[in-house]
Amino acid sequence: MSARVSPTDRIRAEIDALFDGSRELAEVIEDVARLGARLIIQTALEAEVTEFLGRARYQRSAGCQDARPGSRNGYSETTIKTTAGPVTVARPKLRGTFEAFASRLFGTGITKSNALKALVIAGFVRGLSVRDVEATLADALGAEATLSKSTVSRVCQAIRDELEAWSSRRLDELVLDYLFLDASMFKMHAGSRAEPVPTAWGISTDGKPVFVGLAAGGSESTDAWADFLDELKGRRLRPPLLIVSDGAGGLINAAEAVFARSLRQRCLIHRYRNLAAKVPADAQDEIRAAYWAIFDTEAVLAAGTQPGHDLVAAVPKRIDAFADTYAKRFPAAVKCLLTDREQLTSYLRFPVEHHKRIGHSYFIERTFGETRRRVKVIGRLPGETSCLSLVWAVLDRASRGWRGFTMTPAGLRLLQALRRHLLDPPTPLRRPTQPTVDDPEVVGAVA
Repeated sequence: MSARVSPTDRIRAEIDALFDGSRELAEVIEDVARLGARLIIQTALEAEVTEFLGRARYQRSAGCQDARPGSRNGYSETTIKTTAGPVTVARPKLRGTFEAFASRLFGTGITKSNALKALVIAGFVRGLSVRDVEATLADALGAEATLSKSTVSRVCQAIRDELEAWSSRRLDELVLDYLFLDASMFKMHAGSRAEPVPTAWGISTDGKPVFVGLAAGGSESTDAWADFLDELKGRRLRPPLLIVSDGAGGLINAAEAVFARSLRQRCLIHRYRNLAAKVPADAQDEIRAAYWAIFDTEAVLAAGTQPGHDLVAAVPKRIDAFADTYAKRFPAAVKCLLTDREQLTSYLRFPVEHHKRIGHSYFIERTFGETRRRVKVIGRLPGETSCLSLVWAVLDRASRGWRGFTMTPAGLRLLQALRRHLLDPPTPLRRPTQPTVDDPEVVGAVA
């Protein structure tokens, strides 16, 4: 990488490289945490230097009224001890100044700093107000180590602007085959219970993953989910072919109302968890094997059955067989399986190469789990802005490493046929009116 590339840009490139698909997300998150902490420290140091000199990198002093004498003179690497392990940053060096530069965040020597207790700064500088960041730093480092208001304001405002621009972008050109909906619970208001953050991501018609939207929900009611989906629709998001979600009643009701023509798939993993919760421990292995055998379609496909009606019809027979086998032993579990059973097989109407990834919504839930784990030690996020900024930052960065879908010619033909059938049905031909006996043509024909 060129020597003229700033240290912050280098760190961002390292973070992007983590999400190239070569490693599992659970492994990557730990490295992201360390790089995220390093990025925040580096950004803060660069901002302090900019404020100290009165001008940005490569900006000439002649064009700045408040510029001080001096210039940047490279960097020296310094290691900081944090709770996430050692973090190496590039400490700016200056020359030609009338006074020595000393970081107000770390002082003249920063190798023994305790600034990142539990990664508070790295996690929450994205969403806190200027006053909140100052208070957080003062608690960790002492009042004398706090950043100036102008520096904090620049760091916070830049990232808030990114989130605001992303949240208000138009979705006209986004055409989705699949839309995944889920929510995760976070504490973001003093004295209140954990509240959901509804999130949407999808797969476009060219097989690319897209992080679509997120918002503060307040609850998982039908109204809250409908408001979230209406907002996306108001930004011109078109109906997808298939909506994949868990069994939350409010989410299902809202999805069916807002995107009435789209098919709906109930997450098979969530349904299994519901079912397993009604079975004793000594029968868990048996029920797990029997449940997943219902949706094992390899033998049926090998026999020549094509995705669509025939494949969908094969699975309900297995569901009935499961119900007959376990109705007396585990009636509650069987009742759970039979509830909303039609939506357990919608994914079978789609290309075979997509089945393993559209039968559940587990992928985004796993990412949510990493986010929740990181905020657990903090307890409560300091407000909606901080919460949404953190969740957006994690998912936006992670989405760059999400794998797309393979699009085969046969699969594309199937998806196009489904789109015509579900979303763009042909206009029915108007039936001709029956001529009356007074019609001139009828009179002429009779004559």
